[in-house]
Amino acid sequence: MKHLLKKKLIIPLVVLTVLLTGSAFVKSDFFEIAKQIEIFTDLFKEVNMNYVDETNPADLMDTAIKSMLQDLDPYTNFMNEQDVEAARINNTGDYIGIGAKVRTLKDKLVIVEPYKDYPADKAGLKAGDEIIKVGNTLVESVKDDAGDLLKGSPGTTVDVTFKRQGKTQTATINRAEVEINAVPYFSMVNDKTGYIVLSRFSEKAAAQTNYAVRDLKAQGAKHLILDLRGNPGGLVNEAIDIVNIFVPKGQLVVTTKSKVKKYNRTYYTQKDPVDTDIPLVILIDGNSASASEIVSGSLQDLDRAVIVGSRSFGKGLVQRPKLLTYGTQVKITISRYYTPSGRCIQALDYWHRNEKGEAVRVKQENYNEFKTKNGRKVFDGGGILPDEIMTPSQNTALTNAIADDNLIFDFATDYYYKHKIDNIDTFKLTDADFTNFKNYLKANQFSFETQTEKALKNAFEAAKKESFDDDIKTDYNTLVSHLNQSKIKALDENKSYLLDQLTDEIVKRYVYREGLYDYLKTHDPEIRKATDILGSPSAYLEYLR
Repeated sequence: MKHLLKKKLIIPLVVLTVLLTGSAFVKSDFFEIAKQIEIFTDLFKEVNMNYVDETNPADLMDTAIKSMLQDLDPYTNFMNEQDVEAARINNTGDYIGIGAKVRTLKDKLVIVEPYKDYPADKAGLKAGDEIIKVGNTLVESVKDDAGDLLKGSPGTTVDVTFKRQGKTQTATINRAEVEINAVPYFSMVNDKTGYIVLSRFSEKAAAQTNYAVRDLKAQGAKHLILDLRGNPGGLVNEAIDIVNIFVPKGQLVVTTKSKVKKYNRTYYTQKDPVDTDIPLVILIDGNSASASEIVSGSLQDLDRAVIVGSRSFGKGLVQRPKLLTYGTQVKITISRYYTPSGRCIQALDYWHRNEKGEAVRVKQENYNEFKTKNGRKVFDGGGILPDEIMTPSQNTALTNAIADDNLIFDFATDYYYKHKIDNIDTFKLTDADFTNFKNYLKANQFSFETQTEKALKNAFEAAKKESFDDDIKTDYNTLVSHLNQSKIKALDENKSYLLDQLTDEIVKRYVYREGLYDYLKTHDPEIRKATDILGSPSAYLEYLR
């Protein structure tokens, strides 16, 4: 008993000692935090000692921690040892394994994209292949991440059994060290315009972007296009150094503000630039986030680049990992970041949620106006708004639902095995192909429940309980029918966007990602628009006035 009492006293004292080292708490916080930790310690002990069935303390704690954090924001999260290793791989771009992007499902591992000339590709695996057995282990029998079965030291082999279009096949993969480039592609669009794809802000991002800029200039590039579409962000220092390629040393790029004073930072460029005059267009879309928005937002504020595309994601929050015991970490949102004009472009408000507990978008009427270096108006609150806006999808909820169900991916797989394409440069999906895609959605029982449908269903269920359903049943069925017609119409309204997504996925099947970028150089409307802007000095300067 004395031993237990001693332990109970020690825990709050240790916590208080740790908390006293911080400067963001007032005295009232100390007691409340110590009190809640003591309550939780007692609860955790009692549950594990007395629950009717065997419990797993590690699993219970993992659930408790993640449940606690989910009410904050999606970026503040706990990382166990496996998560920490995954984050290391993501930041460095180094991956030892089969050289493919893999989706883990309950009973199979799906090859999403084999990297050209890496082990999976050399073994003959293709996008859409479903690995059902690794060595002698069935994927469906693995409780943890079955993708770990594919990992191993360079030079070792792994046998896989997979299904392709319903037929079972086998392959032996020779594992190797795989380098995932931050800049997977760069080349000339025409004799004066260079094109660079920056897909991630890993530790190699700035160095590889710097190399690409210098190489393209050596090839004769007089203008540059930097493609940040689909780039989810990454390391802030890499973003600073990439901005530094195009602006002088000593330029303010981003400021972070926090309730903890030591996290308040101002980031300036530290190096000599490569070229402060070369005309630059940056491409962004709704999946360009975080560090992508620092680069595009700061260069927009400094009137150093013209931004083309659709509004960016809107992530103005900064995270920092904190080391915990036993090799674990917690990644905490510690501050907001602000571009040189002073704007924070955070789009979702996680601290004032709706009645369903969902984060809401900052309303446009609540945006604040700021000025660029040349006095142009820019706004906070909703991501980076391009200087030249290209039409995004009209119903992102619908298109996201289709993508989340992997139906674009699966349709592309079927298309690849049913069509032979001799010249990918002339490839173009037709109206008939789009009709086939809609039929494919129907055949695969794609269902998308709108918020309106959910509200109607809830209202009708309430009417049943109150015995009003007979009176409104006909009207309810009519409304549901009209909604279904609206969803069919929404598919047609998003035809252009969906065809673009299908085209990208299909082209990759024939010529890998490198071939896709070659294809996009001549077919992509954003790249064409960027090329046109850069081709006219007066038009380019007009955007920046």
